[in-house]
Amino acid sequence: MSEKNVKPWVKTALEMGPILAFFIGFVLLKNREFVVNGETYSGFIVMTAAFIPILAASTLVLWRLTGKLSAMQIMTLVLVTVFGGLTIWLNDERFFKMKPTMIYTIFAAILGFGLLRGTSYLRLVMGDMLPMDHAGWMKLTVRMTLLFVGLALANELVWRFFSTDAWVKFKTFGLPLVMFGFFMTQSGLMARHSTAPDEE
Repeated sequence: MSEKNVKPWVKTALEMGPILAFFIGFVLLKNREFVVNGETYSGFIVMTAAFIPILAASTLVLWRLTGKLSAMQIMTLVLVTVFGGLTIWLNDERFFKMKPTMIYTIFAAILGFGLLRGTSYLRLVMGDMLPMDHAGWMKLTVRMTLLFVGLALANELVWRFFSTDAWVKFKTFGLPLVMFGFFMTQSGLMARHSTAPDEE
């Protein structure tokens, strides 16, 4: 299936919608407990159970609209399902909190492996959006790898040493803002190594 043109705000809404829904639901239910078959579940666990189908539905809609999914979107859905399922099954919120660590670690490892081979796997994913020369892609990949390592460590520190409320805010707002800020700071590198024609 070829990629289809979709308005940027629609794509952003589908990607960020499930995260915001989880945050809103958590705020409303964080002080409540639910008893199911004699087992007591916190509001966090309940929202984790709701988040999995919401993310799956938004990912399906995004695929139907665009005709493709990125490796990160697919990996995120798989890990959310696995770690979210473990969280619900074992009634232990720690598994869901580990999910961002696993995602960032896996992508850091993949990008790092490519760097060792002299290849930018990031270019394979984003090459159509950012026309740059090989040197530019290698530099950006090194920085992206270090970013993923830093985010994995940050997530571990936050969920282990701060409250669940603090972690949810960090996950909902902190991580996306860091990613956005990172790409904003790379504009100089992208401009220096751009291969796009001047008129574009």
